[in-house]
Amino acid sequence: MDMKLELVMVPVTDVDRSKSFYVDRVGFVADHDQTVSDDVRFVQLTPPGSACSIAIGKGLTGMSPGSLDNLQMVVVDAAAAHAELAGRGVDVSDVDDQPWGRFVRFADPDGNRWTLQQLPAWSRGAGGSGENPDA
Repeated sequence: MDMKLELVMVPVTDVDRSKSFYVDRVGFVADHDQTVSDDVRFVQLTPPGSACSIAIGKGLTGMSPGSLDNLQMVVVDAAAAHAELAGRGVDVSDVDDQPWGRFVRFADPDGNRWTLQQLPAWSRGAGGSGENPDA
């Protein structure tokens, strides 16, 4: 049985501020922005190259804004991701080199925390390219 993760709810306090952060600063694509009623607004955003999107909005989840910790995405080059995010005004960590990959971390305006991982070369075929352009 195949199962594909396609949508993750991200709890936020200010939908417009969060949409601007994810689209203008992080580079996500705005797929949908629909106000269903006074109580429900659904905004779907997709990271470039991802088959999984996030949803922010109003009336979508009971989670507290900022409660997500360590949502993780894979990138080809952690240093390039760091440079791009920093250049877009995102408060991003330095590149953290570990035996299991290179990591860059940031948080959205509510404190939901994200990690970008560059997979190590030995993990090729395990879900990402694992290529290290610096090696």
